[in-house]
Amino acid sequence: MVRSRHLMLSLLLITTCLGAHAQTSQTSGAQVIVPASGEIVVANDQARASLMIEEQDQDKALAASRVNQKMKQGIDIIKRQDPQAELKTRGYFTYAIYADEPPHPGNKPRAIVGWRVGQYLEVTTTNLASLPKTVAAVQGVLALNGLEFGLTPASSKKLDDSLIGAAYQNLNERIAAVARAMARAPADVVVETVDFEGSGNYANHETAPKAMMMRAAASPPDVAEPSFEPGESTVSMRLVGKIRFK
Repeated sequence: MVRSRHLMLSLLLITTCLGAHAQTSQTSGAQVIVPASGEIVVANDQARASLMIEEQDQDKALAASRVNQKMKQGIDIIKRQDPQAELKTRGYFTYAIYADEPPHPGNKPRAIVGWRVGQYLEVTTTNLASLPKTVAAVQGVLALNGLEFGLTPASSKKLDDSLIGAAYQNLNERIAAVARAMARAPADVVVETVDFEGSGNYANHETAPKAMMMRAAASPPDVAEPSFEPGESTVSMRLVGKIRFK
């Protein structure tokens, strides 16, 4: 009975060794593509507000004059409230307003009854503490069309080292998991390529998350201060490793 038990144990050990050797032989020289990523969540430190003014009048010149005056007033207000803000005017437009009437015979053009004139102003600032007060002050003249929070270029650049470390650590963790799944030791892995751009054909290209947007309509003078929460941004880096088993 004892001899039989020893014999069964020996056979089991031999079978296990043969199985492990066979699996090692099957994966020897195998190349594996391992995607990885690193993410860091940081508080936003920049806001980009889109302001606008639009006027309508039967006289195009009068509408344009009011737009020009109010845009200048809005710019002056922002410069007083937030001297460090970066301002950029854009999107000046002039559209005809046509009479609401059925088409004329012979494709005669509809009569123009007025004009719509407008312009946009983009404000970029890092002074988030005074942003509600600044927006409230300018909303008496300009309308808040959109608000986006994010990171300054300087802040994004400072995160590079941390992102590289987080992404490479994730790659090592995934390589170890792949080795275990293939019944191989991590020491059997040879890293042949590390692509920090994720630019190979094996990389998944994903669009960046859209920035948070807030919409608001035009407001009359003496506007109460709005409430803003800058929130956080998730900064990520993707990389791809190409490994080979010995």
